[in-house]
Formats: sequence, structure tokens, C-alpha cells
Amino acid sequence: MTPKRGHSTMARQDGVITLHQSLESGMSDSAVSRRVASGEWRRVCTGVYLRADRPHTAAVRLRAAVYGSGPDAVAFGPSAAWWLGLIENPPTRCDVNVPQRRTVRSRKDVRVRRRDLEWPDVGNVKSLPCTELPLTVLEAAVELRAGSVMMDRALQRHTTLPILQAVHERNLGRRGAVAAARLLHSAGEGGASEAERMLHRLLRKAGVTGWRPHLTSCGYEIDVAFVRARVAIEVDGWAWHRDVERFNHDLERQNVLVNAGWHVLRFSWHQLRHDSAKVLGQIAAALG
Repeated sequence: MTPKRGHSTMARQDGVITLHQSLESGMSDSAVSRRVASGEWRRVCTGVYLRADRPHTAAVRLRAAVYGSGPDAVAFGPSAAWWLGLIENPPTRCDVNVPQRRTVRSRKDVRVRRRDLEWPDVGNVKSLPCTELPLTVLEAAVELRAGSVMMDRALQRHTTLPILQAVHERNLGRRGAVAAARLLHSAGEGGASEAERMLHRLLRKAGVTGWRPHLTSCGYEIDVAFVRARVAIEVDGWAWHRDVERFNHDLERQNVLVNAGWHVLRFSWHQLRHDSAKVLGQIAAALG
């Protein structure tokens, strides 16, 4: 392997290179061993090496986990979501999918799943095999604490509901498919009505009284109103469902209610689903 070709490969891969890549480029096993012995390369795992002057980052860990799991291994789930930029922080554990026929053991920092993936669901981003964005969204959404928020953002920017539904139907046998179907159903309906029901259940369970649903004031309907305290609660569904006209209408309604002396709180489907304690705390503070 010429230095130029080796440096080019490592530059594309965060300083990482595999033994297979080295041999394909004309390098011998002994040449690899010499670089490790001299300290120029560090062995990250079996058959995977890192330049000694490069940091052992989260990207390096994920590359090592995928590359070290053999041919046709791909990142999936939360790891793929981070790699594709759908979430900000890398998961503490690397998620790697390998073909059903292969036996690769999970480790403390690597979760291995044995499953055969359809070719349309596998891609390659920045020289790392990973599940394509639609399948990544579906699989990560049921594992991440605020996975519905991630799915909502993906629907706003990167994909469509019909695409997600088609990929879901193509992968019905996967773990988490039932939970993903529920999220898709809620996303399809917009979630506003469901969010209202969630808020009603939350208030009743917490023993909060003095509220009325669907009160009309200033010509607008308030989702939940505490009339004596002049606290109005507005509930939003999935953001991808709101067009510009609906957004502007909601802003106008909120401004009119505030000018009429209402203290307006807004909560989304995602907040009610994942941060109910915080929602109750903000309502209590407004009533107090």
C-alpha cells in the first residue's frame, strides 16, 4: 500500500483502517505488524487499526464496532440515528446488525443484532455501512426516550409518512414493530386529539380540578381552561402536520388570549408523552 493511498483511506475514516483494506491496497501482514509495533498504528479491535495521532472518538468506536463485525455488518438503531445526524449525542453503546448466519458476540460497549436486511434498507454514509434513514427512524424512535421527537423532525425535513409506512411494512418482523406502528398511526392522524386526551388523563390522575375542556373565549376555543385562574392550555400535535396557515392562526389566537388576560401554556404531544411530570409542574406554577 502506498502512503498516499493509506493516508487517503484513513482520512476518509477518522484515522481508521482495516486489515482487509490494507491487504487490498497491496500491504503485507508483516507491514501492518511493523506499523503496530512501531506505534504508528494502534490496534482498536481484531483487524481494525487507528493512526496513533488520531483521537479515539465516538466515530472511531462506531467504525471499529462495524468494521470489526465482518462483511455486511451495518450500524442500526440509535447508532445509525446519530451517524445520520438525526440525534445530537452518540449513544454509549454501538448498535451493529450482522447477517443471520453469522455469530458475533455482543460486548459491553457493542450490541450485536443478527438479522438479514433488505438491500433497499442498507446504505453507506461517510464510508460506514448503516441502515437507510427511513428504517433508522423507525427503529431508533422506539428505543430513544424522545424518539417521537426525532421521527417528527425527520418527517419535517428528511422523509415522508408514506415512505416510513412502506419501510415499516417491509420489515414487520423486526423487534419494536408494534410500537413503531403506534407512532406511525399517531403521526398520521396529527396527534392533536390524542394529545388532548393525554392531557385530560394526566390532570385526572394527578387530582387536578377546576378545569374545563373546549371553553370558548374571544371567539377562540381553548383546549383546556382554568377559568378562575385565567390559565389557558393549548395542545399541539405533531409539528410536521402544521402548515403555515395553521401556525399563523395559532399565533394569532394566542396573542388575542394573552391580551384578554389569559396565561397561555402550550404543550406538544411529545411533551405530554415523555415529560408529563414537567408538564404538571408548569401547570402548577401557573395556577400557583
